[in-house]
Amino acid sequence: MKTAVIIHGYNDQTEYQDVSRPAASNDHWLPWIQRQLLLKGIEAQTPEMPGFYIPTYEAWKEMFERFTPNEDTVLIGHSCGGGFLVRWLSETNMKVGKVVLVAPWIDPEKKMLPDFFAFTIDPKLVDKTAGVTIMYAPDDDTDILTTVETLTATIAGVQVKQFEGKGHFVLSSMHTDAFPELLEEVLG
Repeated sequence: MKTAVIIHGYNDQTEYQDVSRPAASNDHWLPWIQRQLLLKGIEAQTPEMPGFYIPTYEAWKEMFERFTPNEDTVLIGHSCGGGFLVRWLSETNMKVGKVVLVAPWIDPEKKMLPDFFAFTIDPKLVDKTAGVTIMYAPDDDTDILTTVETLTATIAGVQVKQFEGKGHFVLSSMHTDAFPELLEEVLG
């Protein structure tokens, strides 16, 4: 059975404690893409990753691996979730399906989550997948653009798709929770 695991990004303490916001796993386009994949017969999960605004890689890894990713599993990661997937794929020998990193972030300055991203990127990471695509917008934050540059310079065979005016692929910059370009990428 085809499955998908969608990993949300990092919320700082202010975002996490804002009662007007949904939980990270239910924010932005994540519920929309989960529903679209379910309608296509793909068992899609969007776990709420542990640690809130003080995450640890080990806790995220433990939660993620509960979904037993394999060659039939599509992985989608947004921001810190994308960076998490890069680390997990770099440190594992498991083979997975297609991987889509939306505005991936690996804390290039090592200022916010230095321990979370204390790893070496595997230049052959794509070989463990059915393909890796990075989706980014040039109007995103410098940290994201630096991450995209680092990943594309390090990982052989990664595909890159640039989108104008999408910012960090959040509601405030996309102005919609629909993300048909992502659905097309996952299904294509």
